[in-house]
Amino acid sequence: MTVIPEATETEIRILRLLHEGLDDAAVARRLCVGHRTVQRRVHDLMKRWEVNGRVALGARAQELGVYTGADTHEVAV
Repeated sequence: MTVIPEATETEIRILRLLHEGLDDAAVARRLCVGHRTVQRRVHDLMKRWEVNGRVALGARAQELGVYTGADTHEVAV
């Protein structure tokens, strides 16, 4: 199993939905949360993973295996 550092299950779901091409508003609707909540979670992940921007966040998520093994990961909190 892949261990994804310092990411909640919701954050992982957000990253996967963004990777599928959804925008923040669509992600928010899919997860039944506010648009601003999605933006805040993405921003928080960028700070924790020490990346500058969403493209770098996506690349870091790819390195960590967020997009592979759909639901077979553990989340380190």
